[in-house]
Amino acid sequence: GKLYSKQSSLPKLPIPSVKETIAKFLPTALPLAHSQEEKDSLIQLCKGFEGETEVLQKRLLARQQEMSNSSWLQLWWNTLGYLQVRDPVVVNVSYFFHFSDDGTLPEVPPATKSLGVLRAASLLYSSAQFRQLVASGSLPYEAIGRKEPKTPLCSVAYKYMFNACRVPRKDQDSYRIYDPALNTHVIVACGGKFYSFDFVDESGEPLGLEVIEERLQKCVEMSKSGGGVSNELMLGYLTSDDRDKCAESRAELIRVGGAKMENALEKLESGALLICLDENEEPISKKQSSELFWTGGLSSGHNRWFDKSIQLICTNNGKAGMNGEHSMMDGMPVVGFCDFITKRSYTEIAAESRGKSGGIVEIECLFGISLTHKFATALPFTAKANFDKLISAHELQTQSFQGYGSNAIKKMGYSPDAFVQMAMQLATYRLWKEQGGTYEATQVRPFLHGRTETTRTVSPACEAFIKTMGLRPKHDEMDAAKRKEKLELLREAVASHSKYIGMAAKAMGVDRHLLGLALSVKDGETAPPLFSHPLYVRSKTWRVSTSHLTHPRFDSWGYGEVTPNGVGLAYSIH
Repeated sequence: GKLYSKQSSLPKLPIPSVKETIAKFLPTALPLAHSQEEKDSLIQLCKGFEGETEVLQKRLLARQQEMSNSSWLQLWWNTLGYLQVRDPVVVNVSYFFHFSDDGTLPEVPPATKSLGVLRAASLLYSSAQFRQLVASGSLPYEAIGRKEPKTPLCSVAYKYMFNACRVPRKDQDSYRIYDPALNTHVIVACGGKFYSFDFVDESGEPLGLEVIEERLQKCVEMSKSGGGVSNELMLGYLTSDDRDKCAESRAELIRVGGAKMENALEKLESGALLICLDENEEPISKKQSSELFWTGGLSSGHNRWFDKSIQLICTNNGKAGMNGEHSMMDGMPVVGFCDFITKRSYTEIAAESRGKSGGIVEIECLFGISLTHKFATALPFTAKANFDKLISAHELQTQSFQGYGSNAIKKMGYSPDAFVQMAMQLATYRLWKEQGGTYEATQVRPFLHGRTETTRTVSPACEAFIKTMGLRPKHDEMDAAKRKEKLELLREAVASHSKYIGMAAKAMGVDRHLLGLALSVKDGETAPPLFSHPLYVRSKTWRVSTSHLTHPRFDSWGYGEVTPNGVGLAYSIH
């Protein structure tokens, strides 16, 4: 099939020389030094690093050969970067997209259905079509580049998009993927209860829009009539806790609910995707919508299953977004999916799917199982308390700057991405009175099983620019020479950033290589002293975690910070 047709010819993820890596690393760390002594001792350690890592580099190169059908990093990254991390996936790992409104939805909802049900049905209809393209392998592979032939990207992430779920386990979670041909059902969350119904026909094509609407509406009615588990059982919260606690809760669920519960969980985990109908939510502002799509907020966190790879979320007034579980998929393939499902409006889909029937509605309520009272009161309530505490400790803002956009930045002669990165450097410098380690995610999917590399924004050029700009805005800068100097420094900082992105995109950054060297140290061996130097550690403590994603039909998007005293800055440049 097209989707996987280039996999066998993709180049392997490279390993730079230690010499190159250290030469690139040093300038990204020095601006974060707290003293001259710190700088001097780091420079000294870097001088001896190549000799100290000779054996480690050899081990890494040997691993690259052994893992010839993957990348040397893939297994480490997925397990250490995601599946072994014990923090809750909410806030810490999962990300959200907030889709623009669909202007073709009726202004007044029909008497029997909410706008949310209509929007959800149209998104499910398109999702079924995209899922069919992925399952059959006929979706064209992604490619990048302005010139032909374009560079193909790795498609491995698509295996984890549909009929997939993360499963909590003690110490390290697992991931399950199910056969799409045998699992033609979608999971619906409504009022904290979970339902399942088929949304495609025998050939994998979507059922008619009206049929999907009726089935969603039936779920809404069942959730209100008390069908299934009573509302107090907020089982969704069990996926929002510390991962070891999630694993304990899941084991306890199965212990108490037996085979029936095991089947219900399997049904949920094997569903094509999860659609959350937030029938009691009517967000108006971008901030309200974003909070809902990111975590569920204080009112709808129970109406989620955060382990599911894709959750689509629709509110009573027709707002829509998605929440993605990050461990096996990075943003770009999911953007392709969201592009596809937001491209066509409700009325276009309604016109296309007229007259498609769907037979008798078989809706299954998943957790219609009586659980012991102890369980019904204790576990979900503890998880909810932890969840409320976690999200109350976070503040989310969505800012929309209207002064100028990418066209104006290009006219000034800058790369829009690098320009915005420098603005963020200046803003965080003024906020904290010091620079913080900064991560910009750069995809390396031209390589087999490549995911991301870090672009480090901190550089001597960037430091010179922000320090000259100063801690206080000088809007009244009247001195032409000073202005000229600042512009020159900005130009240099932007050029330096663009150069680093170019290296990172070729998988020639420093962070993944240094991680590989550190992981090549065997138990009982002494790691090179550089790895524990305070300045080295500070340079990879990402106080500013950034990622750039622009889509015409996304109103906002985002994720949490990755270090307690940091910020997560998701941005789009239109």
